[in-house]
Amino acid sequence: SLSPGPDNLFVITLSALRGARAGLWVVLGLCSGLVVHTLTVALGVGALLAASPVAFTTLKVIGALYLLYLAWGAWRASPATGKTQHPAMPDFTPLQAWRRGVLMNVTNPKVSLFFLAFLPQFCDPTRGSVAVQVLILGVLFMLATIVVFWIVAALGGRLAVWFNSSQRGQIMMQRVAGSIFVAMAAALLLSSR
Repeated sequence: SLSPGPDNLFVITLSALRGARAGLWVVLGLCSGLVVHTLTVALGVGALLAASPVAFTTLKVIGALYLLYLAWGAWRASPATGKTQHPAMPDFTPLQAWRRGVLMNVTNPKVSLFFLAFLPQFCDPTRGSVAVQVLILGVLFMLATIVVFWIVAALGGRLAVWFNSSQRGQIMMQRVAGSIFVAMAAALLLSSR
């Protein structure tokens, strides 16, 4: 959870654009996505994703397109004077922020592969059901992620207050966010299994 990666960047960027509250809901969405990955590994579906180049590539392209969509939104947003948010990017409802987090996490095939490679190595078939052990490890990973990412969201929220105090700061933050999303999309598309 502490190692820098796309999810950390996503949380801090959206928190800096929209505030800590939106960031916290995005974190809950990301962790909901981790539920999907944990279940896919526990049920053996993750192995199918790892074995299928077509499935991996499809998920990778969908994830990159979503990141490019976020970049496009950040680049075309206009600043607003005297507001903490801007009209082109109104406040997220909690459900919208949560959905963004889920979509970001579920469409990242690297998370599936990480869970597939990481969780099973800590399972011992002599200690009971491997699927139950994977579920327990997945829940522990989610708890660690919630703690770390909530701290990241709070720090991003502080950036939002600072950057959104001026039009220049808003434009700068939008351009940085758009660039980060484009870089994340490119890294995802260029990544190998």
